Parts: sequence; structure tokens; C-alpha cells
Amino acid sequence: MTEVGTIFGGALYDLAASEDLTEEIFAQLKVLSVSFAQEPAFVKLLCAHSLPKNERCKILDDSFGGKVHPYVLNFLKILTEKGHVRYFADCCAAFRIRYNEAHNILPVTAVTAVALTQAQSARLTEKLEKLTEKKIELHNRIDAQVLGGVRLDFDGKTVDDTLANRLASISHLLNNTIL
Repeated sequence: MTEVGTIFGGALYDLAASEDLTEEIFAQLKVLSVSFAQEPAFVKLLCAHSLPKNERCKILDDSFGGKVHPYVLNFLKILTEKGHVRYFADCCAAFRIRYNEAHNILPVTAVTAVALTQAQSARLTEKLEKLTEKKIELHNRIDAQVLGGVRLDFDGKTVDDTLANRLASISHLLNNTIL
């Protein structure tokens, strides 16, 4: 995450929190983030220095006026005017981090060889919530190279109980055994 994202996303979170609007603004940022990812040409247009800033802001007004909260619209305009709209995803990530901290949410990615069933996801979520005393936001990522088991990625940490990791540990042990 960039410094621009941290500063601007954090500032938007502080504003939203002071007005008790974090839920609404967070939901709108998620939708806009997906939309911008699907239409990178729109972000390029907002970054185009060949268009005056007031025209780029008018594009934002025409596109989002009355459809998003005024704070979100003004936030997009500030990013556009400062030439930082390309960091919008970083701003959203910073907002999400602050939101998760304030709401005691821990995002966890469970990496498995096959998709977790709904029951497995529920059990894993329940167990992690008991261990961490946080609300778990579980995401499942499929990676056939893990072979079996599960690897949990959260909060910059990894708990690896995959078959691939166990086999690598055995291989390392055998390779380093002196006979």
C-alpha cells in the first residue's frame, strides 16, 4: 500500500467515522473499486492531464452525482485534482484496514487444494473466531499445489498445515540428516 493510499484512505475513514457513515461509505468504495478495476480506461481518463481538472471533476459529477454519498464524490474529486486517482485502490485498502480494526474483523484467506464446503467454512470460521476473539472474514483460494490440508494467511502471518509443506519438511529433514 502506498503512502498516498494510507493518508487519503485514512482521512476518508476518519471523516466517515466522525459522521457514523463507515458502513455506507465502505459499501460504496467496494462497488467503485470493482467498477474501476473493470473499466481501467475510466481511471486513465481521470488521470489525463490533457483534460483540465474542472472537466475531469465534471465527468465525476456526471457519472456519480446523486448515486454515491457526497463525501465519496468529493473524495474522488480531491484524488483527481491532486493527480492521485490512480491510488484509489490503495485508498480503499487503507479504509478497509481501519474499518476492520474498528469493527474487530480479521480477514483470513484459507488456501486449499479444493474448495471448502459451506460446512467446512463455517467450522473453520467458528474455530478461528474462538481462537482470535475477532469476527472472521474468511476467503477461500484454490491452489492445487498445496495437495491437501489448509494454509491460513492473515494479518501478515501464515499457518501452513498443507501436505505440500509437510512433504517439504520431511524432504528437508532427510536431506540434512547425517548418517
